[in-house]
Amino acid sequence: MNIGLIGAGKVGFSIGRFFSDGGVRITGYCSRNPDSAREAAAFTNSRYYSSIKDLTADSDAIFITVPDSAIRSVYEQVCTYDIKDKYICHCSGAMSARDAFAGIEETGAHGISIHPLFPVNSKYDSYRELSDAFFCLEGDESAVRIFTEILSGLGAHVQEISSDNKVRYHAGSVFVSNFICALAQVGIDLLTSCGFTPDSARQALAPLMRSNLDHIVRTSPEEALTGPLERADAVTIRHHLEKIDPSQRGLYRELSRELLTIAKKKHPERDYSEIEQILR
Repeated sequence: MNIGLIGAGKVGFSIGRFFSDGGVRITGYCSRNPDSAREAAAFTNSRYYSSIKDLTADSDAIFITVPDSAIRSVYEQVCTYDIKDKYICHCSGAMSARDAFAGIEETGAHGISIHPLFPVNSKYDSYRELSDAFFCLEGDESAVRIFTEILSGLGAHVQEISSDNKVRYHAGSVFVSNFICALAQVGIDLLTSCGFTPDSARQALAPLMRSNLDHIVRTSPEEALTGPLERADAVTIRHHLEKIDPSQRGLYRELSRELLTIAKKKHPERDYSEIEQILR
């Protein structure tokens, strides 16, 4: 399998190096930014391509690692060349292979999406941790089968999902990744309003966040749940809602309703009726 990549951003760098270090041959990179493509080629000991046509000709699989909004237009360029029996892949979490690669069956190529369930935030370092990540695959059956074998051979976890579930799957990822950033910022802002600096607030909250996340991962959200809602402390919850900014009360109530479902499951014997009334 010779893999060529179109796009030389964080995902392109990371996927390419992950494959390259595992012994999968990277033919090279082509990008709108030639300097980035040259840098990615050097990073993966592969070749810089000035044209998509040449990269496509030299590759068995073409990974389109560009922003979601550009995937379809890049695919349309790739389709102007002979791609029969080749594997066309994108790494978007929200877009299915079917949506991205319209009419691919007519070209004789195989479409697949391969999404690493991991926050790829560094061009140079994220690849080191991809062997611990889940890679979620969907698309052409033969392509899924082949890349499941390749990724499993590199030590990665692989999960196949259906095209119809792709957006729901991505929304689940956003809840536990991006939304955590929003919640952390709300917590930092509240501590800052109490006299902390942003740095000291972050440092103060860090052990709380790390410990809770570790418990969630090792056990479950139900087992990790603590705090006033879990112990049915309606007085504290009422005070919270009185003291926080009005703009934060809606978020507090919505999240508390979700926690209430978990708390009831954990403690079916407890009376949460007063808290239910507060949250309404």
